[in-house]
Amino acid sequence: MPRLKDHYEKNVTPKLVKEFNYNNPNQVPKVVKVSLNMGLGEAIQNPKILDGAVAELTAISGQKAVITKARRSIAAFKLRENMSIGVRVTLRRDRMHYFLDKLINVVLPRVRDFRGVSPKAFDGRGNYTLGLKEHLIFPEIDYDKIDKIKGLNITIVTTAKTDDEARFLLAELGMPFRKTGQPH
Repeated sequence: MPRLKDHYEKNVTPKLVKEFNYNNPNQVPKVVKVSLNMGLGEAIQNPKILDGAVAELTAISGQKAVITKARRSIAAFKLRENMSIGVRVTLRRDRMHYFLDKLINVVLPRVRDFRGVSPKAFDGRGNYTLGLKEHLIFPEIDYDKIDKIKGLNITIVTTAKTDDEARFLLAELGMPFRKTGQPH
């Protein structure tokens, strides 16, 4: 059993029940999935960049990444429908818990000048999105084999009904939110 899942069941669930007065254990919010996404606009000129991105995202997540295609054409960006434009992977169950544990305890502390993640990046329905400027902070990425530094979006989808419930859940899981009033 993943360490984070064990922590959730033994420690976080009782705190959530006490904080929000849930009657039914199924009302307690939990993390459903984690989506990782790399948008690669440079892939329009250089399609080979996608191969490296697939390999890197697969190494980061431990699950095979898939190439995403453009839904519509945009002339200003020289983009045509169905052109390969990004890479994504969706993690669930144990892989999701292992990834979140690694993100919270290993990756985020490696960010330079890290003061915590924004507590305001919720979407209104209890989902949290985090953007990383460099994917190099993951321990699986070998700095010498990287052709280009890529950004990475991480979306944590929860069953929480409100942002407050989701914020409490993620804080209890160990997500290092910065204190309000601090600069970025």
